[in-house]
Amino acid sequence: MTTEPAGPERPGTTESAAVPGPRGGSAPADGPDGPAWQRLSLRSVPVHLSWLLAPAATAAGTLLGGHGRLNLQALITVVSLTIAFGVVAGINLMRCLTTRYRVTHDRLEVHKGLLFRSRRTVLLERIRNADVTAKPLQRLAGLAAVSVGVAAVGSSGGSLTLDGVTRDQAAALRRDLLNRRAALLAAGHGEPAAEAADDTIAAFDLSWTRYAPLTVWGVGGLFAVLGAAYRTLHEMQVDPLELGVVRGAADAFTSVPVWVAVPVTLLAVAAVGSVGAVALYVEGWSGFRLAREDGGILRVRRGLWIHRSVSIEERRLRGVELVEPLLLRSGGGARLQAVAGGLGSAEENRSRGALMPPSPRKEVLRVAAAVLGDDRSPTERAELHRHPRRALRRRLNRVLPVVLPVVGAVALPGIWLPPFLVAAGITAAVLLPAGVLLAVDAHRALGHGLTGPYLVARSGTFVRRTVALRREGVIGWTVSRSYFQRRAGLLTLGAATAAGAGVYRVRDVAEGEGLAFAEEALPGLLAPFLVRG
Repeated sequence: MTTEPAGPERPGTTESAAVPGPRGGSAPADGPDGPAWQRLSLRSVPVHLSWLLAPAATAAGTLLGGHGRLNLQALITVVSLTIAFGVVAGINLMRCLTTRYRVTHDRLEVHKGLLFRSRRTVLLERIRNADVTAKPLQRLAGLAAVSVGVAAVGSSGGSLTLDGVTRDQAAALRRDLLNRRAALLAAGHGEPAAEAADDTIAAFDLSWTRYAPLTVWGVGGLFAVLGAAYRTLHEMQVDPLELGVVRGAADAFTSVPVWVAVPVTLLAVAAVGSVGAVALYVEGWSGFRLAREDGGILRVRRGLWIHRSVSIEERRLRGVELVEPLLLRSGGGARLQAVAGGLGSAEENRSRGALMPPSPRKEVLRVAAAVLGDDRSPTERAELHRHPRRALRRRLNRVLPVVLPVVGAVALPGIWLPPFLVAAGITAAVLLPAGVLLAVDAHRALGHGLTGPYLVARSGTFVRRTVALRREGVIGWTVSRSYFQRRAGLLTLGAATAAGAGVYRVRDVAEGEGLAFAEEALPGLLAPFLVRG
């Protein structure tokens, strides 16, 4: 049984607004023991049974393949599926009947379990966010899942999920949690509760889909699908090369010159990958809307098949991060991430902290300024200091493994060389100019500076990241120096924060300049740890 501290009772009413019941009606009025308890919808039982449809289809294929004869294999399959359906249905039915929840004036209470009972009470002050997700089958059944983020204390915390509430219940629960929490926090600071607002900052624009092919997800997703199909066929003891379509494509490839086959293949892969990228973009961002609502909540809603709704408290917002992958940057596009606390791990932050999809850089900068409440984004207005040329030498040195085969091929004329070394030399001769250009671009991307309450750091070439981080959100500095950095008189400065990725780094900055920057950004924080001599 998990019970979180409820804390002292606060003066005020314990009545709760009416919440839609499991079948869409209104919940019973609050009784003398507090607000009425709500339950999960029984419609979630068939939804959770849906994952057994694929094995059921396999069993049907087995029966049809046996011309209706119930052999031993078919009998075992049918019996196993019947037992599985019964077990899954029973477990989910019991979960729906034994799970109940309610929101009082200062806490969320969730009771569940029959044999192993759990009673969880969460103070509204400790709730960080309330996210609503609806997968395709849940949407068909009119259901959703509500994930409530809870501030961790010791081993408790994390998230609390109610999977199987109706859409009306999910919307009412999210609204009730955030409104009551905002009222409690305002009362605790002696301030009036903020009025509900609905200020749309950005909405989906179909023209943004032109940036989808400039991401790697299209081509990468294509190869992932091909790899999964190959593994599936291999497990079925089917040689993919013997399939008619594959064999025809291979014959067509070998029947034309290489200088024709390779470009055509690359164009075909790029075309199919672009179509896949656009499809993924539309699925993930269709219906996108970023709004400021409920007196200090940034809400992101998006998704075509899977509806997602993420809430970010503005008081937990520590800044923004401008993300510009190489291809997207070349097309004038960018993405925007929130640097905020309460969004989970670094991996979860990348998904839940997304404020803008790949879209025009000018629009992303406008949204960044609106989210931070400024006229102009700090990532744009900051004057960044360039890093020394020693940082450029470090990046050029990383191209050295590409140069060595070229030097070997040129320095040994007339001497027999293994074919692999010749191939490596030709490859290096092609990649060397590209490597030098990327090294120069990576050095030009380095920069750091201060503007108002923000410190700004930029780095990266394949994925250029520019972060604007509130100085008050920095809780410490980390200074790291590799052997080669010490030889070059450089260091990497990391700003630690309880938000976003956790640490944001200023890479390869001169020693004196980096320490001076840290002292100017947060006076007195790093000075006691410096050794003077």
